[in-house]
Parts: sequence; structure tokens; C-alpha cells
Amino acid sequence: MVGDGWTDALRVSLGVVTAATVLVVAAGLPLAVALARPGWRGRGLVEVLVTLPLALPPAVLGFYLLELLGWDGPLGWLARRLWGQTLIFTPAAAVLAAAVVGLPLFVQPARAALEAVSAEVREAAAIDGAVGWRLVRHVILPAAWPGVATGILLAFARSLGEFGATLMVAGNIPGRTQTLPLAIYSAVQAGREDVAGRLALLLTGVAALSLWAGSGWRRWGTGSGQGGWVR
Repeated sequence: MVGDGWTDALRVSLGVVTAATVLVVAAGLPLAVALARPGWRGRGLVEVLVTLPLALPPAVLGFYLLELLGWDGPLGWLARRLWGQTLIFTPAAAVLAAAVVGLPLFVQPARAALEAVSAEVREAAAIDGAVGWRLVRHVILPAAWPGVATGILLAFARSLGEFGATLMVAGNIPGRTQTLPLAIYSAVQAGREDVAGRLALLLTGVAALSLWAGSGWRRWGTGSGQGGWVR
């Protein structure tokens, strides 16, 4: 089971990480934009809640997710009403666990980049009629692209290596929720260090390739932003 199914573990990992990264960007970009704007009530509390997963051990995050996704939890109750079962021990639970740990690593650099956009740029864009979402889409995001792209890469890499919270809420089901870190854990538990070593090299290679490709994408996005995104 362990080692022979490395392709399944790779497939599950890539699926979970891709879905988690999309979820992180969808939830994290509005949070980063909001946190980059000073002076609104509750900003400090939101900032603490977003950053808290960095300070909590995976076991604690997994416990909170169990409370949310379990039979009596709010998301568990909603899932039972919609699909007749909770999300525990499903790929969706693995995606949520990876997204939770990756969210602060996206929000913090994205927020810092958004805050670094000068007031003069914002004012000039506003004079030209760019307000609201047009201002964000055509001016602020292109200017802040390096930080946003860095956040995406960090969230992707952190989600790829997620282990503890995933094990608690999604289990370690080969071909379904067993990601590469969980497959490595299973190989070590089974005394198959050779398999664990190969899986570790595979995970390292996937992470390195993703970061290399992402850094090129980040540079390309920066060039595109400077060359024609701002209209």
C-alpha cells in the first residue's frame, strides 16, 4: 500500500493543494485589501484571527476544525443538511485544513504589498476615474503584484507540506485523503525507510519545482503589470 501508491499520494496532494490555494486567494485577497485600510472598527481583531494559525500547533487547529466540521459543528450540520454526511475524512476536509494553515502566509505579504502602494498613485488613479474595484483591479493589484504572488507561493508551499491538521480531520486514506506528507508518515510507521526516502525526495522535488515555476510567474506578472495592466 505504502510506496506502491505514490502516484495516488501525488495526485491527492496536487488536488488538495491547488484547491486550497484557490480558496486561500479567494478568502485572503479581500482580507488583505481590508487590512490594508486603516481605521475601521474590529481591524485588530480580524488581524489576530487571520494570523493566529501561525502561532497555534497543528493539533489545536485540527481540534478546532473537528469542532467545526464534526457532527454537531456548524459546518458539519450544514454538510449533513446538504449532502447527508459531514466533511470529516473527506478530501474537502483536507482542503480546508491546508487552506487554514496557508491563509496567514498569503494575507501578510499581500497586505504589506497593498499598504506599500503610495497615496499619490491612488489619488492619481482616482482623478482618472478609477474608484472602487476598478481602482483595486487596474492600479493597486498590479502595483502590489510581487507581494501578492509571494503570498500565493508561500500558501501553496505551506499547504503542500501540511500534515497535522489534515491527519486529524481528513484521516490517512490512500487514494482519497493521503497526501505526500501522510504517505511519508505511513511509510515510516511501517518501517519502510526506503519508501519514505523516495517519497520525501518526491515531495522536495515537487515543492522546489513549484517555487521555481512560481518565481518565474511572479517576475512575469511584475513585468506585465508595469507594461500594461494599469489602464
